[in-house]
Amino acid sequence: MKSFVYPAIFIKDKDEDVYRVLIPDLELTTDGSFIEEAYLYAKEMLRTYFAYIEKYDLDFNQPTDFEMVKKSCEQGDIVMLVDAEIESEGE
Repeated sequence: MKSFVYPAIFIKDKDEDVYRVLIPDLELTTDGSFIEEAYLYAKEMLRTYFAYIEKYDLDFNQPTDFEMVKKSCEQGDIVMLVDAEIESEGE
């Protein structure tokens, strides 16, 4: 089992009343109606991404330091770590 942990930025879109999620290191985005839903979608997106990466043995960006991501955000944005576990080939 392999585990991956990346910082994600949660941005409240007041116009559409959703939380937008960005994992900047991987250029992945998703959203959810509530922050909990957005977190679960981000977690599933990360798991799917790394299952694909593992299957095709592709390169990927390493996670940026949490504090660096936090400093780059605007006030009101929420930064959380999102994790995903995938089974490795041959397990």
